[in-house]
Amino acid sequence: MGYFLQFFGEYYYLVAILQAVCVYHCVRKGNQKNWIWIIIFVPAIGCLIYLFSEVITKRDITTVQSGISTIINPAGRIKDLERRLEFSNTFDNKVALADAYLANGMTQEAIALYESCLVGVFDDNQYVVTQLIEGYYQSARYEDVIKIAQKIIRFSEFSKSHAHILYALSLEQAGKQEQAEKELMTMRGTYSNFEGRFNYGQFLVRAGRNNEAKQLFKEILEEASHMNSGESRNNREWFRKTREELGKIG
Repeated sequence: MGYFLQFFGEYYYLVAILQAVCVYHCVRKGNQKNWIWIIIFVPAIGCLIYLFSEVITKRDITTVQSGISTIINPAGRIKDLERRLEFSNTFDNKVALADAYLANGMTQEAIALYESCLVGVFDDNQYVVTQLIEGYYQSARYEDVIKIAQKIIRFSEFSKSHAHILYALSLEQAGKQEQAEKELMTMRGTYSNFEGRFNYGQFLVRAGRNNEAKQLFKEILEEASHMNSGESRNNREWFRKTREELGKIG
């Protein structure tokens, strides 16, 4: 009890704000007046009871439970999607199951489903082609990446996408170094596309052009030092990898 009182004292303003929000919601929704007394005279706990009883809906809870279930039991989620597709063989159901396959390492099953989607009006569906590029690349099917990418290379979204990077790297793997570099160089804008630029730096290292790679990595980290916390957080992975690569080449 003493700990609770200490907590309440330290966070009085937060509790007061929460009470105000709950009372406002209660009045606006025309809920029972009894709730107001509970919110006011049983602070914190009363607010939590009100939120879970009147604000957080069953649908919200079901959505969270579904997400947790997918993480804990991905096989169960896949079985559900397989049954759904068996019942209704639609484009959306195929894509949903293929996505689940790809996310759980069942790459060949995913590829087969994605390929079956590319018919008729869906022949150049950007999302499906992008997912196929991912699947082909994971399977080291670089020529297939190059071929399928032609379906969406004309779209503006492709130029700054992860799929574009995989396309460029597939060109490199296929021995088309000049074409690969040309694609990677299109991603060299400042304060943007750090994933693409990092991969270009790695390309330069593999080509034995360490000085150019070093300069590029330094540019990325210099830009990172001028970014706000939100922007930096969004690209944290690429800044970390850039520091690691820069450390390797000295």
